[in-house]
Amino acid sequence: MPTPIAVDRIVSGVLEGVAAREARVPFQDIKARSRAMDAPRDAKAVLLKSGCSVIPELKRAIPYRGEVASLDSPQAMAGFAVQLEQVGVSAMAVQTDNRRFHGSLEDMCAVSCAVNIPVIIRDLIVDPYQIHEARCYGADVVPLQVELLEQNRLVALLDRIESLGMTALLEVRNCYEVDRALSAGGTVIGVNAWSLASDSIDREAFAEIAPGLPESVVRVAVGGVNDSRNLLSYASRGADAVLVGESIMASQDPVGLARKLVATGQHPACPSRKT
Repeated sequence: MPTPIAVDRIVSGVLEGVAAREARVPFQDIKARSRAMDAPRDAKAVLLKSGCSVIPELKRAIPYRGEVASLDSPQAMAGFAVQLEQVGVSAMAVQTDNRRFHGSLEDMCAVSCAVNIPVIIRDLIVDPYQIHEARCYGADVVPLQVELLEQNRLVALLDRIESLGMTALLEVRNCYEVDRALSAGGTVIGVNAWSLASDSIDREAFAEIAPGLPESVVRVAVGGVNDSRNLLSYASRGADAVLVGESIMASQDPVGLARKLVATGQHPACPSRKT
């Protein structure tokens, strides 16, 4: 039976971390720094290329499995990211949550500097400070968990992301959240197969949600990709990209698995609504 997760406690931990960092670098300073950064990479253009794009999520640990990758420094994480870029992944997600995934903003900064593809920050983003901070550390895409945010907050955070030229990835788990995401102005929707409140996974959520999305929306299947069969299943239901949250990092041959998934997603036989 899935283990209950204290989501409120996790969010409280995120806000505690934000407060500690803001005490060192005030909001106005991080805001000014973020607006002085070079323009972010165009993630939407990358995700709209033909086939089904692969986005690996880089992390050292998984809460319910422990350590999955021995990458002992941001430089080691960046070196691994370069290997994945070389086999053709379209974007890179980097876990920055230290408490649960042993990640850091320094990891993302090192990866962003090392690769030429868009970088997604993977964390629970609930405060404007995090958005400016993400841009300072090299993020091109910022996710928003619709479930965690009341509507005015969702709209305000999305607008702030886009004001910095970044792409907002609105993550949903049911049709009600889709309606909220679209009402907020979301144009890149991630259907997350993983529950926020437990370790349960629902690969059918994408199939239920995707048909109701406007054609103009970029569709990302988040989680539940262990092999080429999973990728093809998502692609056949309209996924423009898959975010591989665990299987690449936990694989005995992570680069080999990434290469295989990329080849599957770019194979002429792979369903694609963009061809």
